[in-house]
Amino acid sequence: MSIGVRQLTVLREFKPFGLTAEEQDGKPAADVSEKYAYFLFGSEVTRERDDLLPIDSDFSSTGSPFDCGDQELFIRGNRIIWSKGFEVHKRYSSSNNIVTACWCRMDAFPDALLCVLEINNLSVYYVSGEVICIPLPYTITNIWPTPFGLLLQKSTDEHRSVKTSSSIVYARDTGRAPKDYRSRRYTANQHNYLEPIVKEVGASLSSHLILKHPMGELQATYIEERGKLTVMKDYEERTIWTSDVIPLMTSYNKDRLQHSVWLVEAADNCNNVDAGTLTEQSPSDFCPQKFSLRRIWQGKCSQFAASKVFFATDSDGVPIICFLLQEQKLLSVRLQIDEGGDGVSIDVRPLMIWSIPAISAATVTVTRPRVKVGRLTFMDIIVLDCEGSLLLYTGDQCLCKYILPVGVGSGPIPVDDNSSRLSNLSYGIKIVGIDDAVEGRFNITLNSGRMSEHAVMQIFRCTLHCSPSSSLANDCLMAMAEGLHSSSYSHFLRVLWGSGFSASSQNNESNVESQWESFLSTVHRIIDLHQSSRHSFPKIPSTSWDFLISSKFHTSYGKQVPNSCISVVNVSGCRDSLSAAVHVPDKRSPEVIYYRQLSSEMLDSLHALYENLKLNNLRKQDLWKLVVLLCKIAASLGEASYVDYYVRDFPCVLSDIYFFQRTVTQRAPPSLFHWLETCLRRGCHLADLNYLPSLIFKGNSNALCWARKVVCFYSLLLGAERNGKKLSTGVYYDIAKGTAQTPEELTVLAMVAERFGHPQLDLLPVGVSLPLHHALDKCRDSPPSDWPAAAYVLVGREDLAMASLKPFNQQENIQNNVNLTSFSPAYRLHLRPVTVPSFVSENTRVGITKVEDADATKSVEDGMEHIFNSNTQLRFGRDLRLNEVRRLLCSARPVAIQTPASPTATDQDFQQHQLWNLAQRTTALPFGRGAFTLATTYTLLTEALFVPKLILAGRLPSQQNATVNLDPNLRSISELKSWPEFHNGVAAGLKLAPFQGKMSRTWILYNKPQEPNFSHAGLLLALGLHEHLRVLMISDVYRYLAQEHDITTCALLLGLSASSRGTMDPAISKILLVHIPARHPSNFPELELPTVLQSAALMGIGLLYEGSAHPLTTKILLGEIGRRSGGDNVLEREGYAVAAGCALGLVALGRGSDAFSFMDASIDQLFQYIGSKGVNSEKSFHIGPSSDDQSRSIGQMLEGTHINVDVTAPGATIALALIFLKTESEVVASRLHIPTSHFELQYLRPDFIMLRIIARSLIMWSRICPSKGWVDSLVPAVVNVGIVRLTNETNDNDEFDRQALVQAYVNIVTGACISIGLKYAGTRNGDAQELLYNYAIYFLSEIKYVSHSSKTDLPKGLLHHVDRGTLEISLHLVILSLCVVMAGSGHLQTFRLLRYLRSRSSVDGHMSYGIQMGISLAIGFLFLGGGVRTFSTRDSAVAALLIALYPRLPTGPNDNRCHLQAFRHLYVIAAESRWLQTVDVDTGLPVYSSLEVTVLETDQFSETSYSEVTPCILPERSTLKNVRVCGPRYWPQVIDFLHEVKSYPLNGGLLYVKRKVGFCSYVDDPIGCQSLLSRAMHKVFDKPSLNNSSSRFRDECKPGSNKVGQLVGTFSADPSLIAFAEVCCESSWNNGDDNFQEFCSQVIFECVSNDRPALLPIYLSLYTTIASMWEQVKDGRIVFHDLSFLQSLKLALAYNEALKSGKLSTTRGGGIIQSTFLESIKKHVEGILSSSSGLRDCLIKYMNLENWPHNLSGFHEQEAIPFFWYLQWYSLPPPHVVKEAAQKIRARVPSSSSMLPLLRLLLPNTHIKAISQIDELLLSSGSK
Repeated sequence: MSIGVRQLTVLREFKPFGLTAEEQDGKPAADVSEKYAYFLFGSEVTRERDDLLPIDSDFSSTGSPFDCGDQELFIRGNRIIWSKGFEVHKRYSSSNNIVTACWCRMDAFPDALLCVLEINNLSVYYVSGEVICIPLPYTITNIWPTPFGLLLQKSTDEHRSVKTSSSIVYARDTGRAPKDYRSRRYTANQHNYLEPIVKEVGASLSSHLILKHPMGELQATYIEERGKLTVMKDYEERTIWTSDVIPLMTSYNKDRLQHSVWLVEAADNCNNVDAGTLTEQSPSDFCPQKFSLRRIWQGKCSQFAASKVFFATDSDGVPIICFLLQEQKLLSVRLQIDEGGDGVSIDVRPLMIWSIPAISAATVTVTRPRVKVGRLTFMDIIVLDCEGSLLLYTGDQCLCKYILPVGVGSGPIPVDDNSSRLSNLSYGIKIVGIDDAVEGRFNITLNSGRMSEHAVMQIFRCTLHCSPSSSLANDCLMAMAEGLHSSSYSHFLRVLWGSGFSASSQNNESNVESQWESFLSTVHRIIDLHQSSRHSFPKIPSTSWDFLISSKFHTSYGKQVPNSCISVVNVSGCRDSLSAAVHVPDKRSPEVIYYRQLSSEMLDSLHALYENLKLNNLRKQDLWKLVVLLCKIAASLGEASYVDYYVRDFPCVLSDIYFFQRTVTQRAPPSLFHWLETCLRRGCHLADLNYLPSLIFKGNSNALCWARKVVCFYSLLLGAERNGKKLSTGVYYDIAKGTAQTPEELTVLAMVAERFGHPQLDLLPVGVSLPLHHALDKCRDSPPSDWPAAAYVLVGREDLAMASLKPFNQQENIQNNVNLTSFSPAYRLHLRPVTVPSFVSENTRVGITKVEDADATKSVEDGMEHIFNSNTQLRFGRDLRLNEVRRLLCSARPVAIQTPASPTATDQDFQQHQLWNLAQRTTALPFGRGAFTLATTYTLLTEALFVPKLILAGRLPSQQNATVNLDPNLRSISELKSWPEFHNGVAAGLKLAPFQGKMSRTWILYNKPQEPNFSHAGLLLALGLHEHLRVLMISDVYRYLAQEHDITTCALLLGLSASSRGTMDPAISKILLVHIPARHPSNFPELELPTVLQSAALMGIGLLYEGSAHPLTTKILLGEIGRRSGGDNVLEREGYAVAAGCALGLVALGRGSDAFSFMDASIDQLFQYIGSKGVNSEKSFHIGPSSDDQSRSIGQMLEGTHINVDVTAPGATIALALIFLKTESEVVASRLHIPTSHFELQYLRPDFIMLRIIARSLIMWSRICPSKGWVDSLVPAVVNVGIVRLTNETNDNDEFDRQALVQAYVNIVTGACISIGLKYAGTRNGDAQELLYNYAIYFLSEIKYVSHSSKTDLPKGLLHHVDRGTLEISLHLVILSLCVVMAGSGHLQTFRLLRYLRSRSSVDGHMSYGIQMGISLAIGFLFLGGGVRTFSTRDSAVAALLIALYPRLPTGPNDNRCHLQAFRHLYVIAAESRWLQTVDVDTGLPVYSSLEVTVLETDQFSETSYSEVTPCILPERSTLKNVRVCGPRYWPQVIDFLHEVKSYPLNGGLLYVKRKVGFCSYVDDPIGCQSLLSRAMHKVFDKPSLNNSSSRFRDECKPGSNKVGQLVGTFSADPSLIAFAEVCCESSWNNGDDNFQEFCSQVIFECVSNDRPALLPIYLSLYTTIASMWEQVKDGRIVFHDLSFLQSLKLALAYNEALKSGKLSTTRGGGIIQSTFLESIKKHVEGILSSSSGLRDCLIKYMNLENWPHNLSGFHEQEAIPFFWYLQWYSLPPPHVVKEAAQKIRARVPSSSSMLPLLRLLLPNTHIKAISQIDELLLSSGSK
């Protein structure tokens, strides 16, 4: 058979787009090389693995699925330009010249990585632009992609030979396998150059290396010989090609002159490495995996290496590797690829070799688009032979020859490509090369010179098919490729491609029609060949009529009006058929037998495709074209059953059917609709599998993937059994991960696995989609909690889908990384608001201008402007408390000073005094602002952090806001602002929320000032508390320490320790110990370090070793508590001892008796430090100097050898409290003795009593009770008696005892309040709040009378016996404890008290810095994190809070004597986000929602549940069981807190909820009076007559009233529902059809009230179908050209019967469609059929058919259409089946008897009405 000739389509003259991009950028630099390189590739190369289209994807659109244009990688010098089409996508630049580049996929990354080989290193670029630079320890000549990673080939040369124009990887596999290599996205910004990563000895010897992971090792490759692995050392084995889909490598050995094919294998499997942990793992953490090379084929001698190597596919579907040799031939090696069951392991074996002559060749995708061969796409070969001809091959079979259009190469390409004159090659033009093939496009190189010395090379981009291509032709080819035998399909391809140019390709019709016409002509040719033993040639038209009928105009007109009517008779077809029928073919001819078998296979394959297309509503036009072809094939084969089947579907096809002879044996055509209906009526176990096309049982079938999915869903829904990868119905299935207890849940998971969402459901016929909608609706209420997000979207629970997506791009998200929008209905794809609502912005503006008085209207940045957002507005939007907090904590503007209008000199002195007092308050404000703004905002890593100003100036409102500054001659302003500036920097840093990834080290250094300052020191501490300082390198730390700035060093020590808390990092430990001179060895140089640094270093050790109970560290810290002063600043020694005690408590936190290996001695020493009398009598309070102390000079204060209890007691007490925290150790608690006599009261300092109370309470944690009785139980009897006497005003001469009693009482109560605050921190416990508030009011009333309603029996007149300062401190400590309990709540009563205390201090002149710090911290705690955060009660949190709330307040801004001020910020460790905000998943806005919170059972209370309204703060996770969304307005969901799972189940504190249709949000409708039910009730009681709900709803839907649109818009955000509601009420739209308007009103009420908006198009489709049937019967105008709508209606009725019979379980009291509505449809259809006239006559003619369809020529059009409705609706069998049944009955039953019962048995699928009429006809014919 001669090959055909086709015209090559030239797209354009080719020029690398990189050159165009450079021209657009301007003239390149002079130093840029003139040489460049590029390669083209398809879009699938860089597409994510999960985005790659699956093997069985269905494409309803025309064109190739990957036909998205070429992409180009252009390389010149050190730059890379990545372009898509004619647009630059990304640009990359390097510091070195680029050698080569390629795309490679690595296991841990979902995206392809761009690997760039440079002179000195290898750069790996992520598609987002991030880069990892890897220094190369060897000279690498080239890199190649493999499925396991990147293959690197080493060079044997001593020196690097670098060429900027070195070879680029041209050959790539366009097919991409969807292997399950997934990981979360790599989020690091940029990594520094790593050290050379080579740990394997074999890597230095191996000639080939593999890089499996960008952060992994360069691994050696091994060669497998005789079962042993040896290092691959053959440097002469030069790699020339690799595959990144199949692990194959080809090489050429220039010494042996041989080509080889190698299989790359992994010696052992290891788990995938998470890309998100790159920066946290060392390269040694990655699994060392050995890779071996096994030679599977070795070629014969070849003088040169192959110029090209690529994958292709042989004609029978076997993969081949093609070598383009210099000997001008294409050598192909057939491969047998066996994939393992795990989907990863592969075995490859060579089969045979063949070759064809070729100068150049490339792989293209033409003949079998979208067909997969395993992991590879079916690929053909375009070959340039030795004669300069372009030939298309499929395997070794040449299909056709391509020639160039006229004028190509000699001038501009002609616009008219369809020139009638074709020429092979223009004079002097010759094709000399083929390159850059991508899918069906490639470049040809033309030599247009007449002589070689004047040769001009031109490159043109060409394609073998123009877009758009015929989707129907492609589908037919695919079905035939899968259904036909390989030899039969190969023969068909030869006939198809050898037919030459079709007539349709030479006119102006589209390429879609030309492809289909070419396919039709090929099929007709095969039909002619099996009908006659001789070739049939087209007849020359003899008359003008014949010429008209055979013209293209007639063909085109017939396509435009394909279903005009039955009376349009294809005259030419009839004549040709009659002439063909005259000739009787030789049945014994082998040629006829072969072509008849080929036609039969074609009929089966194309019929299977026909059944598949019937399930797609968008393929009706293609279905009509296909049914005409199928009728001709079936008629040619004599298959009357098939012809009858097609005519019933498309009655208009009768015009294209000619006379044919029916065969003796008839096959029943498969029918998917019939099988689906049987499944619904009887179950899938009783459904006949013969009704399913045989092609549907192939697992890798692409042609029938759509039908296979539907059959799979029906099978699972109706109880099919699962057997391996197949169901009991024989089809393959796939199930997504998740729990499934019911068939409906299994069906949903199958739909997710098959990526079958709502857009795909909408493509199904209505009746087919109903059971699937039923399954989705059934699972909507309470789906399992472990489903993937796509499953929740599919069932309409987007709220659960958002909840299932874990934050920070974890690996679970990558595994479920499916495009969720592909599962959503089209009407839900509306835009969601992403901006803050207007009312929030308005309040924000109010907050900016709200200042202390109306005169100050200038807006300044105070670091709190970001706090106003939708969350805070929803929670605190009903009052101005946040504005007031911002005003109270603002330190960025001058404070107002109240002075007379005309001040005097005395007034100026008073102004300075008042300003100084206000400055004390201003310097304390950063404490509260840091807590208020904790973790509330993000910063751009490209911008410096803004630190608000600390303004100590004042302004005079009475003098036009004149500014007054502090007089520097009277006060030292620099000393006043040093530590406050530090706290200001801490506050600015604390507002940064923890980043999803790590903070950039570059950003921290970017914010580093030229000269050290206090603000940056505070920022370092804040970043450390947020654990961001881990990114700093040791060199960065050294540069900070080298500045010798004390506060910066202090902040750095604390920040580093907090960032690495509990890790015992040795590097940080060394830095800390350097700053503790007492631990230096004797030969160490003496350092004069401030006590502040030493205290910070001690606390840093405690944080670093937290909870470890490290023996040496505990011993060191124990000694440091009692160490004598070694410096000049002896006043800060108590702070040093406190720091040591706190550190010791942190190291042994909660360890109790397990804390020390030398338990008794250590505990006794601590009690010695306390001064307790509980120590053994033989142990004295004397300690001798240590050797370290003797070797150093003694400070100025001489203490002797006794313990200074005043210094050591506070630290030792805190140490004991933390060591025995929550241990319930009564022994230790009892040794913390509280004075019980007057003598002991005088012996023990009152503040020590407070510390002991706190320590005892923390040890006996469970006994802390928020009641006055518990507090009273802590007060000793002697104190109680003394206080009672004071209250009764009993005379007592001992004034000293009176003061001691009152001080002891005050401190005991304060200590008890602090203990209550620590235990109930962040719990908002009502009893604790009330108790602490009452004590605060009590202390306040003792200081200054305030009116309060609560009456207490607490002692009065304390101020007469104790100084006011003690009461003030106690008051503010109680206030702090109260705010710790109510942290984050914004409790209004507490806030009012705080505001009063702040104003009271302002008026009374009590401006102590410590008291102001306490008020500031209390305000910040009360609104912690803007009300989003709160405190925890875990051990580390309690310890941090105790340190931060240490009950010794500073006296001034620089006071660090008793407690380092930096420690006050350690509350950040105790803070956690338990905030819960509900967000409407449809609108994206925060909403109110009702919750039910369940708390676990504890020792104090049983399991309880209580109600909350979001936004709210949840209890601690350790006590939380679950949270349930309840209430009628939102869909229910339950969030379980599994304590064995460390991850937090709530996504960043957001809980997405979905509002039910028919309800308003609580913002719009607080009390529920606007719900749909409430409005209906309102209508009931407003009207005198009670109508049904739908009629009341209809009253609002009157034309012109627009009420229904507003009403639906209130209850639903779906744009389609709103639009439908607005349109359905307009009478102009429905032409005054009141019935339709009423139906629309009822339907929309049904859908809205039941929250089933997806059913609206189903209702409308069913209604309009019935209405169109009535219209067609009455008016005679043809509306339906096919009868698939009747099959869909029958499926809807079968669904209704399945619900009644129990085959399907009901949902919410019934089916999703009203049963009465479906029954009415049935009655309407039967009424239409009964009203049609002439059905009996048509039935008689139909039953008397002998030669189908010769006797139907008398059918009238008006009678024929209803008659075929009748046949389809009642399922009448073909005439020959009825006759066979009648013959069987008549053999046993007399002719006069009724055959109805037996006909019912023989025709079980036929309706009883039709059987009755058949029985009547048979009786009447028998009587005659």
